[in-house]
Amino acid sequence: MGKVAAVARTLTVLRHPAVQTAVAELRDAATGSDRFRVLAEQLSTWVAYEALADLETYPVEIQTPVARATGVRIVPGVLVVPVLRAGLGMVPGVQAVVPDTEVAHLGMRRDEETLRASTYLDAVPADLSGRRVVVCDPMVATGGSMIGACRVALDRGAAHVDALCLIASVPGAARMAEALPGVPLTAAALDQELDERGYIVPGLGDAGDRLFGPPPDPPARPAGG
Repeated sequence: MGKVAAVARTLTVLRHPAVQTAVAELRDAATGSDRFRVLAEQLSTWVAYEALADLETYPVEIQTPVARATGVRIVPGVLVVPVLRAGLGMVPGVQAVVPDTEVAHLGMRRDEETLRASTYLDAVPADLSGRRVVVCDPMVATGGSMIGACRVALDRGAAHVDALCLIASVPGAARMAEALPGVPLTAAALDQELDERGYIVPGLGDAGDRLFGPPPDPPARPAGG
């Protein structure tokens, strides 16, 4: 519980019964890819709703069927950065909360032996001065990929970075809080442990595989090649 207390200032975990019900179905190994994608999008909407409550707005005047009224609209320009490939499953849910977003893909691959993340695709703009950036990665296990992605945004001048996930581990959340104390992390669930492979326990397995199916086997090399 010490690690949980250490991340309390930067970590928000949703507690609503509807969220907990959806998380239970998401975890279930019997849940197929189609349903898994629906649940991931739904949970991403709820996580984004919670995390982005302080979005900047501007006033507008509208005409109701009865009279003139005033309201607000969200200032456009939020950049959503999904960590490929699993982060793609969260984008529609975030966009349901934040209209007029831009999306920039960031591909990060974890070495299964060292558990370190490396970047293989970077489509994030070089200049993010003054921008609000929302980084999406369904699983914060060791925290390496999420930390790396958030650092990309911060190093390029982002004014504010939000980290959104579906399930975080206590070790991963603690590592994030230590490395990036100014980046809030919002999750639908928090699990206590990692196994020897760096997978969250109980977790839900490989989020990318469950969203999109396992990646294809690499083509066979020709004989003598």
